[in-house]
Amino acid sequence: MTPTRPRTTLLVLAAAAAFGGFVATGARELFDRSAMAAPAASSSFALPTAAALPAAVAGQPVPSLAPMLARVTPAVVSVHSKQRVRVSPFADPWFRRMYPEFTQERINESLGSGVIVDAERRLLLTNHHVVEGADQVSVTLADGRTLQAESLGSDPETDVAVMRVLGTERLSALPLANSDQLKVGDFVVAVGNPFGIGQTVTSGIVSAVGRTGLPGLGFQNFIQTDASINPGNSGGALVNLNGELVGINTASFNPRGAIAGNIGLGFAIPSNMARSIAEQLVKNKGVVRRGTLGVESQDIDERLSRALGVPADGGAVVTRVYPGSAAERAGLRSGDVITAANGQRISGRDALRNFEGLQALGSRITLDVLRDGQRVQLATGLQEQPRSLAGADLDPRLAGATFVELPERLRGRGVGGVLIESVARGSRAAQNGLQAGDIVVAANTGAFADLAGFRAGFTQRPAELALQIVRGGRQGVVPIR
Repeated sequence: MTPTRPRTTLLVLAAAAAFGGFVATGARELFDRSAMAAPAASSSFALPTAAALPAAVAGQPVPSLAPMLARVTPAVVSVHSKQRVRVSPFADPWFRRMYPEFTQERINESLGSGVIVDAERRLLLTNHHVVEGADQVSVTLADGRTLQAESLGSDPETDVAVMRVLGTERLSALPLANSDQLKVGDFVVAVGNPFGIGQTVTSGIVSAVGRTGLPGLGFQNFIQTDASINPGNSGGALVNLNGELVGINTASFNPRGAIAGNIGLGFAIPSNMARSIAEQLVKNKGVVRRGTLGVESQDIDERLSRALGVPADGGAVVTRVYPGSAAERAGLRSGDVITAANGQRISGRDALRNFEGLQALGSRITLDVLRDGQRVQLATGLQEQPRSLAGADLDPRLAGATFVELPERLRGRGVGGVLIESVARGSRAAQNGLQAGDIVVAANTGAFADLAGFRAGFTQRPAELALQIVRGGRQGVVPIR
């Protein structure tokens, strides 16, 4: 990806500096996620023309990205999504039910970007948040053609979505590079549709790889870049100088939102990660199957740090090993400190969950463990974690409720527990006051961090059952009878 001749390298550096940064999208709060998919623009802009660059400097041809971009740009599209929403003037749900005639239908539209990665199968990658909830999606190619597209599935935890472009028109696709080979300092070029003004090319360098710990963004393994970030580039292509896809632009860091301008912290999903998720979505009919070790863990606090002789970010302490889990079969014990997994440093509980969530089901894992002051290695696989649990399978008093994992983007904001996805009308769970959207953060069955831990608490049915839930930002205890 890096030119070899010294003189050409210097010229490329000069050219790259002139280009500015590539674009992605923002996240809520510190990550201004509302900027990710820009509202559809209704007007066009007339841009001033620039003077032509000289063809040569000191007798040497000026390097140009144009030949590479001629191959890349036909595979990058603008994504236009429409969503029908029902709007009521009443904030109170009772009034909305009593006076449905006052409810009006509204069409929400947004713009993003996408990348065609398989011309034969007509597959396109974009961000989940670009097409989330969309009733209709169309894509506009670089040559101006507009085609309809259908969703094959999306994964909110990694923000990856796969679409199929409908029709029989000839398409161009980008080859995917091995993003694991990216190095800090490599030049990267982005193509997308910022602000809906049309296809735009920008460039920058790789500032970091394997970036994690960003609030509210699910499972993370981002490429970080110093490039400019603009709304509407969500799902756009990040390519190397060979014109190969190395990432999907997805987020930007901006504490003050769009008014602060570019501060050089942009993030993209690595192509290897996007490819793995996309293959699962296509193969499993829109579903991503994830595995788990089957443990609960905690960060190392000051007391544990002194007792274990390790720094506070020196690993994740195992507090519970679930019976029959992959961790139990591997010999992992309570009190073990997991310091690394497959050579990747584990700084704490969240880092361990992030690692688990990004591994393909069936992959082999090597854990570096600190046990009683000794360092040992354990080999294990991952056991598929359930996507949901029926309340009746846990306890008859919960019949009618469906429990699912809490989205990782909420965990990234410090929220823990499990989510009640649905509650059947008239069911026992409904009679006990449970509602869809409730977050169960604690129960008298024992501590838990996820769905597996919640289920483990019902190994023996409790005589009395109470759940501590969060609803609408308020926390309370619900006795279950």
